[in-house]
Amino acid sequence: MAGRIEDYALIGDMQTAALVCRDGTVDWLCLPRFDSHAIFAGLLGTEEHGFWRLGPAHAAGSEPPAAARRSYRGDSLILESEWDTPRGTVRVTDFMPPRDGAPQLIRVVEGVSGRVPMRSALRMRFSYGRIVPWVHRHEGRTVAVAGPDSVWFDTPAKTYGKSLTTYADFTVAAGERVTFTISWQPSHKEPPPLPEPEQSLEATEEFWREWVGHCRYHGPYREAVVRSLITLKALTYAPTGGIVAAPTTSLPEDIGGVRNWDYRYTWLRDAAITLSSLLRTGYREEARAWREWLLRAVAGDPDNLQIMYGIAGERELGEAELDWLPGYENSAPVRVGNGAAHQLQLDVYGEVTEALHLAHMTGLARNDYASLLQIKLIEYLEKHWQEPDEGIWEVRGPRRHFVHSKVMAWVAVDRTIKLIESGDADGPLERWKLLRDEIHRDVCEKGYDKERNTFTQSYGSQELDASLLLIPQMGFLPPDDKRVIGTIEAIQRELSTSDGFILRYPTSGDNAGVDGLPGDEGAFLACSFWMADDLAMIGRVDEARKLFEKLLSLRNDLGLLAEEWDPRLQRQVGNFPQAFSHVPLIDTALRLTASGAYGG
Repeated sequence: MAGRIEDYALIGDMQTAALVCRDGTVDWLCLPRFDSHAIFAGLLGTEEHGFWRLGPAHAAGSEPPAAARRSYRGDSLILESEWDTPRGTVRVTDFMPPRDGAPQLIRVVEGVSGRVPMRSALRMRFSYGRIVPWVHRHEGRTVAVAGPDSVWFDTPAKTYGKSLTTYADFTVAAGERVTFTISWQPSHKEPPPLPEPEQSLEATEEFWREWVGHCRYHGPYREAVVRSLITLKALTYAPTGGIVAAPTTSLPEDIGGVRNWDYRYTWLRDAAITLSSLLRTGYREEARAWREWLLRAVAGDPDNLQIMYGIAGERELGEAELDWLPGYENSAPVRVGNGAAHQLQLDVYGEVTEALHLAHMTGLARNDYASLLQIKLIEYLEKHWQEPDEGIWEVRGPRRHFVHSKVMAWVAVDRTIKLIESGDADGPLERWKLLRDEIHRDVCEKGYDKERNTFTQSYGSQELDASLLLIPQMGFLPPDDKRVIGTIEAIQRELSTSDGFILRYPTSGDNAGVDGLPGDEGAFLACSFWMADDLAMIGRVDEARKLFEKLLSLRNDLGLLAEEWDPRLQRQVGNFPQAFSHVPLIDTALRLTASGAYGG
């Protein structure tokens, strides 16, 4: 059975990623890309669906022991796990070197003290656990082949096959090191080069040291901010600049429920806010690469902007269910692809325009096509902003006039007006100023409940929505506006969990609510960070700091966050790690630092 979501560590090479459990088991890895088929899918099923366990030998039928300690090596994505056994202490170092050739997952076993019996158990299952590959020896190397894929396994340890699994039993003494590597290669090509684990480890450590050295944030929350930045970098697909929302699919928002989605794609919204956090902390190169990705993805058809694309800009992300996988803790169905790709979400225009605006304001070199794209997006909004949409949360119920969507349409127009006023684009300035005023007036008249002094989820509705917390952050209204303060306080009353975290919107148990789905969900972590931001903006800085530090305590021991927190089960839920959680962590840390609202 897979571990708890927070029991996993992330390693990756900026093209794909693996999840490593506390007991030394890799339960998730897609090769060669984030969105490729998994060769280890035990996370969403059982050991029959693929895994790689490396740790101290244990008695048959007993649970593999969890590491006594684990951490990342400094500010890097190199994982170090240590086990204390009756015979000594052993360390396993797991990493994926940033690649210029075949993708590799490297594991280095090092004896710390005594002599520790060890076991590696490698069970590769291609196509999300469905296909047992042909495993054989080729010129002294072990290779698994099925269809277009081959995975090569290299180690100096003696291996043997049993029950369709490749094992290595060995003993490591203090000071000894034993290496293991798997490398992916198209099956029709020549074998990948023999790995050089020690050189790769040194190069990987140097890569992260240099990258983190560009971070401009040196405030009191630096540890949390840097770990979040490293996580966001790990979710960037280096060849194209696309940014995935998470490296996993179908980790449930509701354990045992159906709210299970594939997040291994580039949502324009998630990528845009990720870009904003990177820009604010000194990372312009990622901004430039993402802008180029955006221009390629949208090229030729800006009127049909999708809310999400594949990591290379693919448009077709058809959703399917993998019925041979039982799901994480029996949370079915397991889905790949995402049917939300063709939804109408008007807020995306605002997020993309805000990201382009921030890139422009922070000195990213001008790109004429980016300016032209921004103009075309507003031309589209001018015709369609009054339409109902599926909104930021991708509801699968009927379309509504979501207030957040209208606010972000206003943001898109406002930022484009600023671009024109700066002289870097041409457009109908006066007409769009009138449009900006019209959208603002429409929201304030139709999306605001005067009796309760709060904005509502959609025009004419009674429900609240945590996305309304973005109204002051986007500059739609000033923080001291009574309508803003009323909305913040209403959300605190009506959408807070028992432990003070914030739900996205009301769900209704077994009856499908606004999102068209049965079941409930946990507190959405991004919304809780937004609340901390708003509290700081309206002067309640001590309350903001306490909420922020309470949110930091939800991170696992490695500083990682999933999408949501289940207050009933007291555990993380949703895809992991989640960019949409780590981005607002960074933003809130920056805001609290600027305000001096921290404990010292």
